[in-house]
Amino acid sequence: MFRRKIYDKLLEWKKESDGKTALLIEGARRIGKSTVAEEFAKNEYESYILIDFSTASKATRDLFEDISDLNYVFLQLQLQFRVDLKERKSLIVFDEVQRCPLARQAIKHLVHDHRYDYIETGSLISIRKNVRDIVIPSEERKLDMYPMDYEEFLWAIGDNTSFQLIRQFFEMGKPLGQQVNRQMLRSFRLYMLVGGMPQAVEAYVETNNFRMTDAVKRDILRLYEEDFMKVDPTGRASLLFDSIPAQLNKNASRYQVSGVLNGQARANDILPLIAEMNDSKTVLISYHANDPGAGMSANKDLTRFKMFICDTGLFTTLMFKDRDFTENEIYEKLLNDKLPANLGYLYENVVAQILTANGNDLFYFTFFNESTKHNYEVDFLMSRKNKVCPIEVKSSGYRKHTSLDLFCTQYADRILRKYLVYTKDFARDAEVLCIPVYMTPFL
Repeated sequence: MFRRKIYDKLLEWKKESDGKTALLIEGARRIGKSTVAEEFAKNEYESYILIDFSTASKATRDLFEDISDLNYVFLQLQLQFRVDLKERKSLIVFDEVQRCPLARQAIKHLVHDHRYDYIETGSLISIRKNVRDIVIPSEERKLDMYPMDYEEFLWAIGDNTSFQLIRQFFEMGKPLGQQVNRQMLRSFRLYMLVGGMPQAVEAYVETNNFRMTDAVKRDILRLYEEDFMKVDPTGRASLLFDSIPAQLNKNASRYQVSGVLNGQARANDILPLIAEMNDSKTVLISYHANDPGAGMSANKDLTRFKMFICDTGLFTTLMFKDRDFTENEIYEKLLNDKLPANLGYLYENVVAQILTANGNDLFYFTFFNESTKHNYEVDFLMSRKNKVCPIEVKSSGYRKHTSLDLFCTQYADRILRKYLVYTKDFARDAEVLCIPVYMTPFL
């Protein structure tokens, strides 16, 4: 198993909760929820039972039809899984709990019983689809899980020092130097290409072959599309998902739903579907902030949004979905920044991924400037204290930031800090902090 930061959060939960709450790990499929839950169970408890509800027998499922006699339920589980449960020293994992809603409902009574600890894992939209007729337990603490971040990726490829050294340079406000910056950019682009899905990272580490890695990512993309078809048989969700790279490439001020769905629907016609896709954590939605300030969540426009993919490695593969596989040559050119294409939208996706994993809601802002008679856009807005931090993303070292400057002039009293994320070394341009993209996790 790869080293994952969420493991420390599981340790915190175990210590703080002391069995008074269950833990629900939510996230997209194939990000490693089941793996980390089982590893935690093996290391931190004397015994455990993992019930995978995607393969569980009818006998196991039927146990949750009637939980009035918990002694009977626990005896049956121990018999079926041949595991000796020990009071306050054992963990029961409900894997893919969305496939057995009654098991999730039983959490309330299981936690009150207090004999054992409980972790649930849930994937995609179906975790919400399958809870309409059950009582959601208040004794459930939720924890979001995302694909491997850049530091976790570096750990996986054997680099345990670079990330913390980069952090020190960021905190000092000092450049790394051209040579080191080029090395760090190449390493970060490798992360953008491989991504943070554990299976893809494993394929890269074991084979050092982009084609093999790409094949794994294509399998995951097919799995996501099949899941979308299950919850939306019309195919609209799958089509919206597949069109994300093309939509971002257009550099439009919003995701053009009508164009993707051939005029059969507009954004305000499918708001519930967009919300479900966002809840799935397979996609990331950045909403337009109608009033850019500390309270952007209350002033977002639900009909104006941009859509990103939870993992930039998957995004890269989806960009070239029209081919049977993404050739190693394309990967090599992307890795060495030699592909003759504007890849600004690829960098926007990785920034969206990092901001989300760090606990930020995604917002952007468009505005018309009277003096220039042009429309402008700020790629991302972060809320900090009672102010905002605008972010402009560039796929090159170009340091011009007109949109950022005009926005900060128009909303000067609301600005805390302003950032340009690009591919050159750390620098300051007046009040704008210009940071290489690999420093985005420190914002």
